[in-house]
Amino acid sequence: MSARTLQGKVAVIAGGGKNLGALIAHQFVDAGARGIVVHYNSDGSRPAAEATVAALKAKGAEAIAFQGDLARVDNNVHLFDLAIKHFGTVDLAINTAGVVIKKPILEVTEADYEQSFAANAKAAFFFMQQAGRTLADGGSIVTIVSSLLAAYTDSYAIYPGSKAPVEHFTRAASKEFGARGISVNAIGPGPMDTPFFYGQESKESSAYHASAAALSGFSKTGLTDIEDIAPIVRFLVTDGWWITGQTIFANGGYTTR
Repeated sequence: MSARTLQGKVAVIAGGGKNLGALIAHQFVDAGARGIVVHYNSDGSRPAAEATVAALKAKGAEAIAFQGDLARVDNNVHLFDLAIKHFGTVDLAINTAGVVIKKPILEVTEADYEQSFAANAKAAFFFMQQAGRTLADGGSIVTIVSSLLAAYTDSYAIYPGSKAPVEHFTRAASKEFGARGISVNAIGPGPMDTPFFYGQESKESSAYHASAAALSGFSKTGLTDIEDIAPIVRFLVTDGWWITGQTIFANGGYTTR
């Protein structure tokens, strides 16, 4: 097998406008990717997505933005159709999008449940499905899940619960798409040092999470840094292509199993 690189590749990145998704986009372009589709969901995320697209173009890449709720199946179709129309091919599909709701089980509403499973399970499934229909042979799919899949904690029932199906989606897709050389994996970071994390936590719980990882003393915040996750994504879609069907916990020892 010849070496797999990012040179000339095209990537669709769900949640690619900011935080981890934007960093992945930049690292792909820095490694030679020629095109990025930056997906974002809400109008509030538009400025960040547009800034990311502009920054990628300034580096010499082609980049376009797409807005849509990926829990709507047709938006996944439109997303990948746009990528094919603009670039002619898609090699990589990376899903960093999701929703966190932290509540005790007795306080979870039906609306909370529906929102969580729509964003974290349904959207992930149909993104993966459309990627499988669209990706060129030899491509890669990576979904960001959560190390809370292996946690024993209160108030986090529906967030990791709604991410848990992605583990099985990943295994099934890796088996079905493997004949075309497409690898499919999930990465479970620990709590990441982004606004996505802090919006759910109190000062006390933030302090707990920042001290819970075995390697927390060697992180600037004690939490997982997005700079520690993006290179793992890059590895899985290049030299690590032989890894498939796996959920990889990258969390400094925050949880293990």
